[in-house]
Amino acid sequence: MKEINPHISVDCVIFGFDMHQLKVLMFDRILISPEDHTIIFSDHTLPGNHIRDDEDMDTAAYRILYELTGFSDVYLEQFYTFGSVERLSKQRDRQWLSAIGKDPETRVVTIAYYSLVPVDKVNLDDNAWKHMPNWYGKRPRWYPLDQLGYVAYDHEDLITKALGTLRERAVTKPIIYKLLPDNFTLSQLQKVYEVILDIQLDKRNFRRRILNSGLIVPVRKKQTGVSHKPAELYCFDMKKYTGSINNPLYY
Repeated sequence: MKEINPHISVDCVIFGFDMHQLKVLMFDRILISPEDHTIIFSDHTLPGNHIRDDEDMDTAAYRILYELTGFSDVYLEQFYTFGSVERLSKQRDRQWLSAIGKDPETRVVTIAYYSLVPVDKVNLDDNAWKHMPNWYGKRPRWYPLDQLGYVAYDHEDLITKALGTLRERAVTKPIIYKLLPDNFTLSQLQKVYEVILDIQLDKRNFRRRILNSGLIVPVRKKQTGVSHKPAELYCFDMKKYTGSINNPLYY
């Protein structure tokens, strides 16, 4: 195995949708005083790490994502490169790097990726993370985009850029299915578009267009375990959906 390259890293913005809001998977970063074991600071960071000298960027991204989260076979897209000279200039970031034995003066360029996963398919139970490296202090947790608190490094910029990219891709590429269960209602499909695009869609117009598109098909089943009248369930016709180059379902 080749050495880790200290100047190039990969960070992943992992978006999840819980049928109500868009969330991002963040690790808690906790710096504890070695003298009295009190918490010096606690904040959040995206999953990421340095690449190896024998890896291309996509290989490194998939490896790092798997090592940190256990995720494989997920949608992962490179969306930007972050290389500001001020990336590691914040005091608490420099404290953290020094505490884990890294030089805060080292210039690091990050290749950023975003990924889409259904929230209910991610096991955040403590036991599921025992084998993961303890790089950040604690296991990851889902955070709503408006409740991130203090975010390490320039990771808030990464999340903002990733969200902008997701909004562009959502109306031009077949990726939305990665955020939904295999079977979903029309309301759930409309909701994921409204949340991502931060708009309100006309219910009748949306349903007419999506049903006329032929990109989703009924599965001849209805919701179960709901307090309201069960809605019809649908799934994507994946042959048509993934073969669609320009796929603005929200129109």
